[in-house]
Amino acid sequence: MTAIKHALQRDIFTPNDERLLSIVNVCKAGKKKKNCFLCATVTTERPVQVKVVKVKKSDKGDFYKRQIAWALRDLAVVDAKDAIKENPEFDLHFEKIYKWVASSTAEKNAFISCIWKLNQRYLRKKIDFVSVSSQLLEESVPSGENQSVTGGDEEAVDEYQELNAREEQDIEIMMEGCEYAISNAEAFAERLSRELQVLDGANIQSIMASEKQVNILMKLLDEALKEVDQIELKLSSYEEMLQSVKEQMDQISESNHLIHLSNTNNVKLLSEIEFLVNHMDLAKGHIKALQEGDLASSRGIEACTNAADALLQCMNVALRPGHDMLLAVKQQQQRFSDLREHFARRLASHLNNVFVQQGHDQSSTLAQHSAELTLPNHHPFHRDLLRYAKLMEWLKSTDYGKYEGLTKNYMDYLSRLYEREIKDFFEVAKIKMTGTTKESKKFGLHGSSGKLTGSTSSLNKLSVQSSGNRRSQSSSLLDMGNMSASDLDVADRTKFDKIFEQVLSELEPLCLAEQDFISKFFKLQQHQSMPGTMTEAEEVDGGTSSRQHNAGTPLPVSSEKDMIRQMMIKIFRCIEPELNNLIALGDKIDSFNSLYMLVKMSHHVWTAQNVDPASFLSTTLGNVLVTVKRNFDKCISNQIRQMEEVKISKKSKVGILPFVAEFEEFAGLAESIFKNAERRGDLDKAYTKLIRGVFVNVEKVANESQKTPRDVVMMENFHHIFATLSRLKISCLEAEKKEAKQKYTDHLQSYVIYSLGQPLEKLNHFFEGVEARVAQGIREEEVSYQLAFNKQELRKVIKEYPGKEVKKGLDNLYKKVDKHLCEEENLLQVVWHSMQDEFIRQYKHFEGLIARCYPGSGVTMEFTIQDILDYCSSIAQSH
Repeated sequence: MTAIKHALQRDIFTPNDERLLSIVNVCKAGKKKKNCFLCATVTTERPVQVKVVKVKKSDKGDFYKRQIAWALRDLAVVDAKDAIKENPEFDLHFEKIYKWVASSTAEKNAFISCIWKLNQRYLRKKIDFVSVSSQLLEESVPSGENQSVTGGDEEAVDEYQELNAREEQDIEIMMEGCEYAISNAEAFAERLSRELQVLDGANIQSIMASEKQVNILMKLLDEALKEVDQIELKLSSYEEMLQSVKEQMDQISESNHLIHLSNTNNVKLLSEIEFLVNHMDLAKGHIKALQEGDLASSRGIEACTNAADALLQCMNVALRPGHDMLLAVKQQQQRFSDLREHFARRLASHLNNVFVQQGHDQSSTLAQHSAELTLPNHHPFHRDLLRYAKLMEWLKSTDYGKYEGLTKNYMDYLSRLYEREIKDFFEVAKIKMTGTTKESKKFGLHGSSGKLTGSTSSLNKLSVQSSGNRRSQSSSLLDMGNMSASDLDVADRTKFDKIFEQVLSELEPLCLAEQDFISKFFKLQQHQSMPGTMTEAEEVDGGTSSRQHNAGTPLPVSSEKDMIRQMMIKIFRCIEPELNNLIALGDKIDSFNSLYMLVKMSHHVWTAQNVDPASFLSTTLGNVLVTVKRNFDKCISNQIRQMEEVKISKKSKVGILPFVAEFEEFAGLAESIFKNAERRGDLDKAYTKLIRGVFVNVEKVANESQKTPRDVVMMENFHHIFATLSRLKISCLEAEKKEAKQKYTDHLQSYVIYSLGQPLEKLNHFFEGVEARVAQGIREEEVSYQLAFNKQELRKVIKEYPGKEVKKGLDNLYKKVDKHLCEEENLLQVVWHSMQDEFIRQYKHFEGLIARCYPGSGVTMEFTIQDILDYCSSIAQSH
């Protein structure tokens, strides 16, 4: 225990300027045994503080750590449990009762005795010692390991004392005189004993000899004892005096402690008050601005904005624990709430008035734009309103209900304003497209609504009027149920294209400017990385859902970008219907206008999607693009249907079929429109459908033709198709171009062969019979022995076709070919040259048969190849 006591003093109490007076090894009563030490300590500095310290051995090593300390003045009761029997249990009553079990009764008693003495010396307060033996409550110095506290609290002197230098020297001399001390310890011990007896006798004799000095010494000692008694009496009086001084000093120390504590509390209180004042005090100027500030002037708006920000900071200050229970804080928070509510109402009312005034002011400017294809500029209005953007952000974070109300009112007022502006704008566009107001009425344009209510008959009437001279050329060949608008003047189509482009160019910046304003004014975030608009495969469903979305109430928004889209849909709810009406009008004026609209609309959709794929503009234009694409597909289908319904005249030659010429016109127009367009694939698909329809219906008309030979119809029309495709160089129709060329070549050859069979009809029949006999197995040189094909028959047939007769037959053939062919395609010389080549080929074939089948007969044709060339050239020149 001594070693533990020294270790605790060294490691724990000496660093804290404390002295360890008593120690007891204990564990808590009634629990699993977990040992610790209770230590009684005093401080080395005055005023002396007496403590009971609990020390516990660390779980991570062999060192001890200070766990808890109690001031002795807080000890109320010491309960030893039993004053008679030995019992290691005892209780200490501090703020609560601590029950302990000592490792031994002796340690417990020594610790309790030390506590009693410390109380008597330093505290002199009434501590109840219950069930404690009276023997322990005495002033005597306890035995064992504990120190006395009644004297100077000195530490007990150890029994072992170290030899000094003189004693070590004497021992060494004595041992040198007894050399055998090491080898014979008993003899050395006997010698030492004898010498000690001699020294004791000498000492006694010396004492007896100095009895007189002893008496004198005793007398002096008695006097010294008397002096000591007097000193003790004085010390006792001094101690009583010092005890009162000590009590006063303790009171002063306690008073100083309370003063220090009071000062600390005052500093903390001042800090809390300064915090509240600095963070929850709103300047009078801010309060006045919130209550009376001018929301119409720039300076007033700036003052109100600063005041609103200051109010928001005061309301959002993070209060420390307990602040919300202060009455002043509650009152200030209530004042802030009243200010916020008052200013929010004032701000909402003012902005509602601004919205209403904007509607009136903007309406007055509509007359200026009535004759021009331009939309009014809302930039000044946006610029004025953006001064309130920070106040709208404040309103959004403080009173979302009023913020939502302002948002709804803005949409209501602006939607009506934009609806008037946009409908008037589209009315001007429709008038410009149709030329005059009277003409526009033919298409069913009534009032500012711009709705198309015209009938199909009015469309057909305009189509007939505008068809022009070109349709009259083929009217005798073609009987169509509905007149096509493809013959309209190119200038009219260019005019329509420019008007439609201007409409889109006016709408696009209007929507983008309004969307940007909504984002900035209402503090809504626009995200670039959003899901794209509908794909080609989703066009039909996407368009339907969007129209339902426009017509119905706004869907619940899940984010700010959805809120922007909902606001734009309500504000510009009339754009999509008006665009669809304009598109329907353009399609009625000329179905080929769908090509212009498809290219322009595709370009604007592509541009809008690059800016923001999920924006209102991108979505709306995408929906309208679906309508344009359907009109384009319908235009292609109508052309194919008109091809199928074509009727040919039985009294005149066919020539170039109208739908072949129309395909040429369509392709030329489409190539000029779709140059560098984004949706070239749509045109390529249309080309494929149209060219298939042209091929099929050319063959159908050729089969039904009675006046013109089938081969001529096929040859002329496929030649025209091949020439068109070669000139336009349409890459997706390369295969069709080759097919058209092949069909043209095949039918040209067929027509030439068929036609040449008639001028030398008997000669043809004769040599066909010769070839038939050879085919049956008769040798060529034996054919002349056949009765029907002998030399006499051959000469007879040849004589029927002298040069003059051949020329006459060729001339009749030329006239007939000229009668079959049309002037538009100018194929007469081509066909005639082919016939000349074919005639020469037949001539050579006939001569070859004569040479092989009638060798040595000397039979020859009555005209030569040169004669044929001269005949053909002469005939061509004469006509």
